Amino acid sequence: MLIEAHQSFTLAHPGGQEAALAFVRDAGVALARVRFLRNLRADHEGVTGELIVPVPVLGEVDLPFHSLLTVTPGGATLTPQPLTDERAWVEVAGQAEVDERGSVTFHFHFRAHLTTPPAEGWGGVAFEKMVRAAAGRTLERVAGELPAGIWEAMRADL
Repeated sequence: MLIEAHQSFTLAHPGGQEAALAFVRDAGVALARVRFLRNLRADHEGVTGELIVPVPVLGEVDLPFHSLLTVTPGGATLTPQPLTDERAWVEVAGQAEVDERGSVTFHFHFRAHLTTPPAEGWGGVAFEKMVRAAAGRTLERVAGELPAGIWEAMRADL
């Protein structure tokens, strides 16, 4: 089962353009205050951790991820890497572009891979639809929390 969510937003870094560039190029700093991430580890090559998603019926689901960090002239990108030994995981893709005033435009794309038992009969199909809908709404809500967490990290970065 694949479930996707997108989040795009713009935040002005209080320290201006150079501080904004340094901020987005250090994923450990930029994502440090995002509440739905756990076991975050970041270096100049990438970021790994777990995205915590509360899913009705299933409870709290820990979705591990690994993304490569690439520095660009105007910011940075995250490129998701597949995790083949996991039943449930998430691709975290992102782009951060800094303008001359220090405003950062972020684009994130989350794609959760969930392995569920095969749906059997109308009850199984209905259950799968319910899980898909609930997980989709939850992933959207979690993605919606991203701007507040990154803004908090920006303020702490000064």
